[in-house]
Amino acid sequence: MHPIDWTVMLCTLLGIVAYGVWKTRKVDNVRSYLLGDRDLPWWTIGLSIMATQASAITFLSTPGKAYEDGMGFAQFYFGLPIAMVILCIFVLPIYYRLKVYTAYEYLEGRFDLKTRVLTAFLFLLQRGFAAGITIYAPAIILSNILGWDLKITIFCIGALVIFYTVSGGTKAVSVTQKQQMIVILTGMFIAAVILVFQLPQGVSFGDAVSVAGKLGKLNVVDFEFDLSNRYNIWTGILGGVFLFLSYFGTDQSQVQRYLSGKSLTESRLGLLFNGIVKVPMQFLVLFVGILVFVFFQFTKPPVHFNENNIEKVENSIYASELRDLETAYADVFDNKQQEIRSMINAIDADATAEAESARVRVQDLLSEERSIQSQVDELILKVDDEAETKDDDYVFITFITRYLPVGLIGLLLAVIFSAAMSSVASELNALATTTVVDMYRRLIVTKATDQHYLQASKWMTIGWGVVALIFAYFASLFDNLIEAVNIIGSIFYGPILGIFAVAFFFKRIRGTAVFGAALISQGIIFYIYGFYKLAYLWLNPIGCFLVIIFSFLLHMLMGPAQEKPAQAES
Repeated sequence: MHPIDWTVMLCTLLGIVAYGVWKTRKVDNVRSYLLGDRDLPWWTIGLSIMATQASAITFLSTPGKAYEDGMGFAQFYFGLPIAMVILCIFVLPIYYRLKVYTAYEYLEGRFDLKTRVLTAFLFLLQRGFAAGITIYAPAIILSNILGWDLKITIFCIGALVIFYTVSGGTKAVSVTQKQQMIVILTGMFIAAVILVFQLPQGVSFGDAVSVAGKLGKLNVVDFEFDLSNRYNIWTGILGGVFLFLSYFGTDQSQVQRYLSGKSLTESRLGLLFNGIVKVPMQFLVLFVGILVFVFFQFTKPPVHFNENNIEKVENSIYASELRDLETAYADVFDNKQQEIRSMINAIDADATAEAESARVRVQDLLSEERSIQSQVDELILKVDDEAETKDDDYVFITFITRYLPVGLIGLLLAVIFSAAMSSVASELNALATTTVVDMYRRLIVTKATDQHYLQASKWMTIGWGVVALIFAYFASLFDNLIEAVNIIGSIFYGPILGIFAVAFFFKRIRGTAVFGAALISQGIIFYIYGFYKLAYLWLNPIGCFLVIIFSFLLHMLMGPAQEKPAQAES
């Protein structure tokens, strides 16, 4: 990488960290450390919420997913605006009225201590796993691209995040995320513009869109009802609403962001800002992946995007077979490029029949390409049977490092690092807050000074950072990184949301009933995920409704007199 790119990347990252440390240098009590000074305006809250959700996985995996499957993943976010409105109306007023540190504090007043601890434990379990993946995912890809040792890359990401998160707590997270989100959005917009200008002579932006459309990459909405299909309008609207209700309403990494607002109104505006802006942002990220796809129809891509896997084959006895496959791949690419140009000419001339004929030939050639790529994958597995052959997570980073101008490479790498840092910082901050408030202060050291809990919060942040790094060292790639985080969340979010739904809307049900219902429902969700081919988004509404149903059944079986009465909520 060019020295200018190193300078741009390091100055951007270190500048953001220094800004966060400087802005929070006066944080000296546990309330400011865990909740900030509750002085954040709505735009900072909105950008912080977006940055928490938009990890490096978003900007590595999402373009690659669009490259492979088109715009269909956008349906995942269709339920987001609906969820934001519901939370603004029903959930935020309760949190603000009770002046809680964590979402789980509310559950002890509404139910009992064991329900609070169980819900906090489920959050810590799933978010701890997710934090490791959030570090590992960009680290393994960046280490391959930059030639760094994987462990060093993991350590660099983790150490920077731990440093400024420990120094300033939740306010450091929020103020740095604002800067990180600006860098991220600017970088992705520049990438889209560069992609348009890098199209070959004679191929306009309109031609690129036409090619993508003809090849099925711009199909956003799928109305077919299929429980095994992860991305259609039904999973997006129904499953997505429940996922986002749980994520933004009960996940402490998000709740902590909007509890730092100046007022209930500012926090509501921040959530609504996220609901409005997040969907177009995801369309932008996906569309960048579409443009990368079109770009690689005119510029020959590698037969396999993970260079590390290719190097292993080149240094093995299968090197000659790989060269033969690469030659065949180049021939197919040349033929495909000619057919795509014929298709563009036919589209421009309004020759519908000729355009359709060319499209069919292009699709056949794309099938030939995939067949050759599958044979390359087989060679990779012959050399290393544990290698990950799924390479769509490497598509966007390959474009960045090979085809962007000097300086912009550093900026886009800073985007990826910034996204990793912003998401991990929120997770560590939330993990530490939940551990201190819901476990340590409530169960272990119940009466200590403010300074004691402040130091405990810092040590818990370091501790969870170390746990995330350890998990990252031993993690392995899923088929697609962005799906990995969402799958882990969906396994736990449904039952957690069910507990809160009972708390908010079914006042007669008490703690013992909902505690038992949550345990039963979580076990059923594990069973469903392990043994049934069901799109993971459906786990969210299923888990939620299971808790509600079993809570009613247990409540009736035990009888109201056998349950502990609910405490007042205010």
